[in-house]
Amino acid sequence: MKLGHFIKPQSIISKPLSSMLVLVFLSLTSCKAVGPDYKRPEAQLPETFKSTSSELADKVEMSEWWKLFQDPVLNDLVDQSLKNNTDIKQAIARIEASDAYLKQVGAALYPEVDLSGGANRSRISQLGPRSIGTSNPESGDYKALIGTSFELDFWGKLRRAKESARAQALSSRYAKSIVDTTLEGLVASNYIQLRSLDAQIKVSKDNLKNREDNLNLTQIRMEGGISSALDVNQSKVSVSNLVASISDLVRQRVITENLLARLTGDMNLKIESSDSESLPIAPTPPAGLPSSLLESRPDILQAEENMIAANANIGVAKAALFPTISLTANYGGESAALGDILKSASRLWTAGLNLDLPIFDSGRLSAQVEQASSIQKQALATYQGSIQTAFQEVNDALVSARQNAERENALNNSQESAKKALEIAQNRYVAGYNSYLDVLDSERVYNDSSIAFIQSRQARLQASVDLFKALGGGWERAQYSNKQ
Repeated sequence: MKLGHFIKPQSIISKPLSSMLVLVFLSLTSCKAVGPDYKRPEAQLPETFKSTSSELADKVEMSEWWKLFQDPVLNDLVDQSLKNNTDIKQAIARIEASDAYLKQVGAALYPEVDLSGGANRSRISQLGPRSIGTSNPESGDYKALIGTSFELDFWGKLRRAKESARAQALSSRYAKSIVDTTLEGLVASNYIQLRSLDAQIKVSKDNLKNREDNLNLTQIRMEGGISSALDVNQSKVSVSNLVASISDLVRQRVITENLLARLTGDMNLKIESSDSESLPIAPTPPAGLPSSLLESRPDILQAEENMIAANANIGVAKAALFPTISLTANYGGESAALGDILKSASRLWTAGLNLDLPIFDSGRLSAQVEQASSIQKQALATYQGSIQTAFQEVNDALVSARQNAERENALNNSQESAKKALEIAQNRYVAGYNSYLDVLDSERVYNDSSIAFIQSRQARLQASVDLFKALGGGWERAQYSNKQ
């Protein structure tokens, strides 16, 4: 049902149209918007995570957490990826689209002003019925109008829509932060993988040289009648197997380097091999990290903004149940001759108040309210699930860091003992006390323990990366007071 009411000229003269619009705007938009106001739900979580250490890390400001590994190559790779990665560019474009949508929705709160005009000339037949008494069959019609239309946000529909759009714009920013954190973690993880492969290749090549020396020794001993052809062939098998392992490690390194090239957007990326057998020490997290740190995690912030948007959309749907009230006005001139269009006699105007009230819609609008409420419940469940998942991921990363540190220490002892056992086995073989089978077994154990130690260091570093990602980038001393 639509109602129209045109205002008399005297009212326009006594109260200008612009003043009327301003007064109505101020009075009506001050009304409380329908729909529920947002309240953050409480998260039922323990106050702190499971501790890993009683020592604080040397640096606790970690918006650029990857720099704690103190590797300039890693720093450059992360910087390149944040500038050139296509996922980052897509996230930035989504932010721009969300900002534009917010401006579009916000513009509905203000009047729209349009300028229109028209000109036409016509001629009627001098022999037709309308030509009787007409001295001039030609006529003109010139019109120029400036008009405005404005929906009064009496029920808060437009304000709730803007609230929703603002939350979506913030959500897009947190989505980019998620992409940033994920990308930083991928680059760091793959770089650690690459350096681990470098270390494994270095250790394997050193062990290969030792096996080749042993092969030469067994050949000399066979020529002297001390060793048999069995020892020589067993030694050749040991050398060939290690060559095959090195070849596979090189293959994995090239694949990892190719992945880093794609992540950084530099398809010509070449990373020099490291000649070191060791990897950097993982940074130690502080003890008693509070669960409130999760509040800065981007996926949780994004889930909350999505919940705010869904909550506001309930108000938008509820407002549709109430009348839509809008003001319209036009002012301009119309004349038969173009030169007369600015004269006072050609002036024309209209002003009106329109009301659109739904009477019967078979429950369509009520169903939209139910849909909006259901979407809000889904967003709430997603938000709560994000918090629980984040808490689990932090605890998983903490326990992984602790257990991998213990595992690394044990494997380091194992590697040192295996190296001593190999030296003893070689000396006893040369002295004729042991068979060459003992040397081969010692070589295998030493190589396996060396590789296992490097892989345990890699796992410990990966646990640190996982912890930084789970915390949304790191921790800050100012965020908690539990210091030990």
